[in-house]
Amino acid sequence: MSFIKPVRRVYTQEDLSKWINSNTFNEILNFICDLQNSILSKSNDYKEPLEDKTEQELAKETEIIDKLIKLFNEIEKIIENHPITNENNQNNKSRFGKIEFRDFYNDLSNNIEALISPISKIGIIETSTYLLNSFGDQTRIDYGSGHELNFICFLYCLNNLQIINSTMYTSIILKIFTKYMSIMRILQKKYWLEPAGSHGVWGLDDYHFLPFLFGSSQLVNHPYLKPKSIHNDEIIDQFHMQYIYFECIYFLNQIKITNNSNEKLSLRWHSPMLDDISSAKNWNKIKEGMIKMYKVEVLSKLPIIQHFLFGSILKCPDDIPEVHNNNNNQSTSDCGHVHNEVINTWGDCCGIKIPSAIAASESLKLQNQSNYKQIPFD
Repeated sequence: MSFIKPVRRVYTQEDLSKWINSNTFNEILNFICDLQNSILSKSNDYKEPLEDKTEQELAKETEIIDKLIKLFNEIEKIIENHPITNENNQNNKSRFGKIEFRDFYNDLSNNIEALISPISKIGIIETSTYLLNSFGDQTRIDYGSGHELNFICFLYCLNNLQIINSTMYTSIILKIFTKYMSIMRILQKKYWLEPAGSHGVWGLDDYHFLPFLFGSSQLVNHPYLKPKSIHNDEIIDQFHMQYIYFECIYFLNQIKITNNSNEKLSLRWHSPMLDDISSAKNWNKIKEGMIKMYKVEVLSKLPIIQHFLFGSILKCPDDIPEVHNNNNNQSTSDCGHVHNEVINTWGDCCGIKIPSAIAASESLKLQNQSNYKQIPFD
């Protein structure tokens, strides 16, 4: 099998329709469902019974998980090598992304293949491309559900190359996905990454969708933690280290603040969809609903899939042309994809530039002035 650098191929609504009906679409969706089901009713500290796997399976899993954790530890070191150097200049007054993120991204790009090679040298041009794109956009200094999807593509490639397999999925989510999330939180807070798109990830979170999709599965059949528990601060404080969904709520509670940094905003105000979801009868309803919503709002949205990368592992549908000719209704943007001027692009990757709530929260802490009265989401 020959490997190629993954590239964009979906540009139009016609392309999108072909993507939605493709084998690759179904393979990605099924992979996400399998990952979600692998942590059904399992907390982050879940210990798999040793008798469930052979010694050979355990040894292989331990080796791969350790290598993946080491990879992410190395990425953390790269972040540490690129501190913010403009805390006292004019840029600190901005609520938008810190330019030092580009230095981090360049450093990561230069080392990404070397970081992955201990895990697998096979297909490295494809695995490295997806992993690099998992950490946001270097030019726009933003991050969203499309970048998050790249991380799933990275895992899918490892699965396709038989580096990981279904027996490892539980550990992949509870140890590796959570590690990825922790690094993204560092990047978001340190470099003030902006939300990709004009209104965050469809009302769940400024950046993420998948932790809610996976996290809801963990809570299915829990004896006393219910969907409405997200409104109980004591429960969130107690269980955010054990459940991915609760970690997301905990994080939102830390950054969605008023001018008084000790005053938390209502979940209903800053995350109305999460508030609505909390009225569901049980976690299984949320688990199933998250898959349906992800399919529609992420995998089937042109502004996101225009950035999806196709290679030899994740194949582009055969009937999508390699080259598109512009017509009078289309224009190519500086982000590298085609906009249809007839369609309202509200919420796309090139929509209204907005700062993150993290930038608002952190800048309030830095300013710390009694007469500082800016709105936290301006």
